[in-house]
Amino acid sequence: MSTTAMTLEDTIAFLDRDFPQMNAGGRVYHLEAVGPLSARMRLDGDERHLRPGGTVSGPAMMALADYALYAAILANIGPVGLAVTTNLSFNFLRKPGPGALFAECRLLKLGRRLAVGEVALRSAGSDDIVCHATGTYSIPPER
Repeated sequence: MSTTAMTLEDTIAFLDRDFPQMNAGGRVYHLEAVGPLSARMRLDGDERHLRPGGTVSGPAMMALADYALYAAILANIGPVGLAVTTNLSFNFLRKPGPGALFAECRLLKLGRRLAVGEVALRSAGSDDIVCHATGTYSIPPER
């Protein structure tokens, strides 16, 4: 049976300690699960995440996808704070209504120096993907 380098609780504690700014103004990001090469995160979208027209904004979806991808990588490699995004690509497919968004992340490659993953974002209560993202992270060499 495969396991992760960090538990869900350890990953949450690391993110809270090293990236408190992600919850400035109140906790809205909730890491719900981590697993081998995967993670699930929820954004409790509120007024600050909406754009004119009442839909969740692109920047809010981009932040959720990037944060979920980062959480999946950390859960699988351990607390490597200097793993950094080197590329992100987004396909916005549908307008999500206001409210919670869920990010399902799957790592496609997890090497010593690079990690590549994809994230599907869905609105609460819907199976339709509202945004599909792919990303690459650079993992620093061990010292």
